[in-house]
Amino acid sequence: MALQLVQVNMKAHDPERVGRFWAEALGWEVSVEGPGVLNLEPVGFDWPDPSAVCIDVVASSEPKTVKNRIHLDLASTSRAHQEETVARLRELGAEPVDVGQGGDVPWTVLADPEGNEFCVLDPREVYRDTGPIAAVVVDCADPRAMARFWGEAVGWTVREVADDHASLRSAQGVGPYLEFVRTPDAKTVWNRVHIDLLPRPATERPAELDRLKALGATEIDLDAGVPWVVRADPEGNEFCVLGRAV
Repeated sequence: MALQLVQVNMKAHDPERVGRFWAEALGWEVSVEGPGVLNLEPVGFDWPDPSAVCIDVVASSEPKTVKNRIHLDLASTSRAHQEETVARLRELGAEPVDVGQGGDVPWTVLADPEGNEFCVLDPREVYRDTGPIAAVVVDCADPRAMARFWGEAVGWTVREVADDHASLRSAQGVGPYLEFVRTPDAKTVWNRVHIDLLPRPATERPAELDRLKALGATEIDLDAGVPWVVRADPEGNEFCVLGRAV
């Protein structure tokens, strides 16, 4: 296995505003990679490292029209910490949002300043050592199949699997979880939030693309001139295989 899940890519009309929000929300630092591209990483982080899944915020003029199929779950250490986190995030510009969760769930659903949904979880022992991001969560129709694909794609260990949900974590047992939750909603548009993978070493990318195809990934047409390659998982969720050398 030579692919590492390194970051979540978020499209934004105003990447500086969204980047500032998430940097303050997570206590991370932000740097400018290039025009319209911000990198968010833990302070002192040596990218790439499995102890964290970082965030790239990238300028895009495309409107957000549907609930994101990929979102972040934030961890909390106590009920008081959860309440404090929600209050702090609201001060930063987050707003409550109804995604059909009902009124009796123990987590709080919010949206960032551009409407990207995320959850502030109630305290759970399983997330005690993940850092501020407990999980990257993907809506899907078949959690079992998605766990098989992504586990093979990035070499993560399946921690839990059932008909309605599945969870994976890095083989080193560090960083956030990657979780799949069964939902009835079909994918209808290009995902504004997606996952980026990095080949290690960079020279392995052609072989890794072949391996992804054998696992069930499909090619996505994209204008030439970019150093990354776009693929889609078996349920059509786009992801990028980066071209940056390490």
